[in-house]
Amino acid sequence: MNIFFPKEQDSETRFSLTGETAQKFLKKNINLSIQENINLQDALLEKLIEENSINIVSREEGLKSANIICNLNKLSFDDIAKINPDTLAISFLDPFNEKQLIEEFRKKSISSISMELIPRTTRAQKMDALSSQANLAGYSAVIIASNLLEKALPMMMTAAGTISPSKVFVVGVGVAGLQAIATAKRLGARVEAFDTRPVVEDQVKSLGARFIKIDLGETEETNQGYAKALTEEQIKKQQEGMKKVCANSDIVITTAQVFGRPAPKIITSEMVQAMQPGSVIVDMAVSSGGNVEGSQMGEIIDIKGVKIIGNSNLPGEVPTHSSQVYANNIYNLIDEFWDEETSSFKYDLNDEILANCLVTHRGNYINASVKERNE
Repeated sequence: MNIFFPKEQDSETRFSLTGETAQKFLKKNINLSIQENINLQDALLEKLIEENSINIVSREEGLKSANIICNLNKLSFDDIAKINPDTLAISFLDPFNEKQLIEEFRKKSISSISMELIPRTTRAQKMDALSSQANLAGYSAVIIASNLLEKALPMMMTAAGTISPSKVFVVGVGVAGLQAIATAKRLGARVEAFDTRPVVEDQVKSLGARFIKIDLGETEETNQGYAKALTEEQIKKQQEGMKKVCANSDIVITTAQVFGRPAPKIITSEMVQAMQPGSVIVDMAVSSGGNVEGSQMGEIIDIKGVKIIGNSNLPGEVPTHSSQVYANNIYNLIDEFWDEETSSFKYDLNDEILANCLVTHRGNYINASVKERNE
């Protein structure tokens, strides 16, 4: 069994293998290959390479010889053309927006797992890469915002007077939002948060933040705990309710995303202009269209002194830890379905985890939602 870990795009700081997970794979007598010319920041991984425990190969050779290919970002069409049928490709695939790419996997009879589709169940927690990366993204959002903010976050009692704590407003209380709240509180900020799901109020309060209540009428969440899309009328009510809070905030962090759909616009240009110069907004949904009018992916936009951060790879700001948890997610996924007798990945299509995250297999679509959208 050969597992190949290709080089990510140049802008990607994370990697899908660490020295720790490599050792676990090697104990299973799995052959590991890494693409040549990767700048690794992992001493144990470099040691294993020096000891020839891990092979260094060209991208083409790795793709052709692998039984399993593991990476963070989706492969290109050129990459897929080099992969043999019945190979398993594991990565974030963005399957609802990358229909042609998914179709190419299916036509070539390549099995593919989308890490976004790992279900949010107790058994699958150790494989849940979406949550592990969102957690670090929430942390990074606060750190980056605090660096650009023209104020200190905590209250300070000094001989020259008292410095009031900065105000942080977090919109969306999922994994990323909760970590943003916790990080901002640790840094001494006064934190407020809003979510369309009233059930998260206790979680917000447990972290020492104030929950903002806005009456939106009936709101729902998915069976995996994600917020469902709001109606246009509900979005307008939300904007109106948040307008004053945003105007009084030094940092606003938005995390609202609806998987498979464009992110809802919840911070209008009018709300941005109502904020004080020197304030900072972090649009964590910028890669799926953005929550903030005026945000641009990969850029910091200044609108009348208010900075809007459009960083699309916040986990990549802390690559050591984001690589660590992602590599663990990958290992735990493969280990969960590893057949020791045959030394191969076992495709149990009746398993609830694989039934969700397996997108293509042996020329068929497996995930029900992807199948419905593509057939």
